[in-house]
Amino acid sequence: MPALPTSARGAATSRRILDAAAEEFAERGIAGARVDRIMVAAQTNKAQLYGYFGSKDALFDAVVADRAERLIDALSFDAADLPGFAVAVYDENLRHPELVRLTGWLRLERRPVGRLGGGSADEPKFQAIARAQAAGQVRAGDPVELFALVLAMACAWSPASTFYVATADEPEESHARRRALLRDSVRRLVAP
Repeated sequence: MPALPTSARGAATSRRILDAAAEEFAERGIAGARVDRIMVAAQTNKAQLYGYFGSKDALFDAVVADRAERLIDALSFDAADLPGFAVAVYDENLRHPELVRLTGWLRLERRPVGRLGGGSADEPKFQAIARAQAAGQVRAGDPVELFALVLAMACAWSPASTFYVATADEPEESHARRRALLRDSVRRLVAP
């Protein structure tokens, strides 16, 4: 098999590092993660890992950004259908629970208070909610706080839950029941 061009090999190595690091950080957090385990899982060496990402902390930041971007790409957002968005978040958490676990570690080890991430990336969502409110489609109130409630409801059965964590291995009837409850609850929450 011919060798891949350097840029393709570099991209493949970077992707292997991100994927291995996502698993390591999701399981053990920033402090508990070990670069040596990431290197072995990614089939790379320290020089490549540090060459691509600079440090363990920068690697963690890159992993969180990568997983958040995947989530954003996987979900569409329609402020007039916040119940549908909540159900999509529920399903994405089933498929990829590592993002919720990573954000949990981010909250525990770096930012214990205040808003976690998002920043200007979430601004279009808040503006869309404000437009839906102005059109009478969504209840009045602070769009940021309304979004926070919808997201919290969507994550009620995620690895962030203090009550119960759902998994993709559970019977589909359980997921269908939760989706229906979530959809109805969010619909009632955001009704004008």
